[in-house]
Amino acid sequence: MKVHKRTALFWAAAVMVLVLLAFFFWHNSRGRDEKRSIIFIPKVIDEDNDFWKLLIEGVEMAAAENNMDLTIVAPETEDDYTEQNALIEWAIEQKPSAILLTPSSYTETTPYAKKVVESGIPLILVDSEIDEDIADTVITTDNVKLGEVEGDYMRQYATEESQIAIIGHVEGSSTAIEREEGVRKGLGEYEDRIVDVVFCDSDYDKAYLLMLELMEKYPDIDLVAGLNEYSAVGAARAIKEKGRQDIRVVGIDSSLEEIQFLEEGIFEIIVIQNPFKMGYLGVEAAASLLNGEKVVKHIDSGCELISNDSVYTEENQKLLFPFREE
Repeated sequence: MKVHKRTALFWAAAVMVLVLLAFFFWHNSRGRDEKRSIIFIPKVIDEDNDFWKLLIEGVEMAAAENNMDLTIVAPETEDDYTEQNALIEWAIEQKPSAILLTPSSYTETTPYAKKVVESGIPLILVDSEIDEDIADTVITTDNVKLGEVEGDYMRQYATEESQIAIIGHVEGSSTAIEREEGVRKGLGEYEDRIVDVVFCDSDYDKAYLLMLELMEKYPDIDLVAGLNEYSAVGAARAIKEKGRQDIRVVGIDSSLEEIQFLEEGIFEIIVIQNPFKMGYLGVEAAASLLNGEKVVKHIDSGCELISNDSVYTEENQKLLFPFREE
């Protein structure tokens, strides 16, 4: 009897172990098969703006490669941090695997970004920052350096009589703050020749009107820095319309219209970012975090100065038209 009892206990224990192992492998397999979700909240979705189109293309490609369900929601305008904050709260309620965010405001977005962190959802910032270092990772252009490249280029043409204007995009955004800082730094001893700083709220038409006003207010204006695509293109349209070839304009980003202005000599240079890379790396960082891997806290996606002389080099063509023919 004792032998039979021991045998029965042995087989019962063996069956229990097999059941536990089967459950363990089933549970792990289910975890691997479950599709993760990510919500991306940019400042705006604008099909007429190459920067935002490329940023979203990068996000979409990385999400597809990582088998992630992607949802993209955004405010109607780039400067509407109130609507973006409401979207952040909505996103938290959806309980996604991760949230990718391009903050509309350096300060006003922060309390809502904190809510993401407090909810336990990984937070990845791309393109712009907030005033507290709370995100899991931040992937941006070095915006001070970006502005400094513009300012350093303008300095070689500046004089003690120069009248320099800066046309920014969204006042109070981290990118506008840091790029203006960089322009001032790059101008060096000619920083005091800045006569005006205006903001177009990332609107082409407003930038155009602001440039017309600047030319009227400062007839001898000779140097202009646009701090993003909207501000640079709007200014260039006004300068071209008025035939002011004496005004040297430097811009940021690389839309087809900007490249045309560069070829026509309206722009002296453009300083380009890599929005596709920013978006792609943002989702890659989210995937790494969800896999329990460590990620770099701050990633610089880089920038490059493009002049009329260098626009057709093979390397710069790849930067200007990433993945468009692949």
